[in-house]
Amino acid sequence: MFPEDKHFLIQRSINTKKIRNVLTSGGELYLVLRAQDVLFSLTLLSGSVIKGCSKFPEYRVVIPKNLEEFIKNGRNVFSKHVIAVDKRIRAGDEVIVVNEDDELIAIGKAKLSGEEMMEYKRGMAVHVKRGVLDE
Repeated sequence: MFPEDKHFLIQRSINTKKIRNVLTSGGELYLVLRAQDVLFSLTLLSGSVIKGCSKFPEYRVVIPKNLEEFIKNGRNVFSKHVIAVDKRIRAGDEVIVVNEDDELIAIGKAKLSGEEMMEYKRGMAVHVKRGVLDE
């Protein structure tokens, strides 16, 4: 969970006054509220907190170590490379991508459900939004 002294700052839209971003007390981007569906998008920081607060493989898509450099640089994850996944993931969910040692590699949006990722051998599984080396 979060430390008790953890404070967050809310950044609102200038025009609509609706919440757009959640920042840490140090000003780091933590979550982004998407206007089109009013759901939060993850950042690498929030992805690492989710990874630390959940059991393997919850909320995760697991890839082999030999592909992690590509994914760290922002490349997408394809179904044939998924070796484990949380079966409760639905298409459109925000997910964290980890390697076999449960190290955070990237964050992205699932294009398939968890079951489909394991079943299919073709097609994109996760559209990677940010890899840990993607600057």
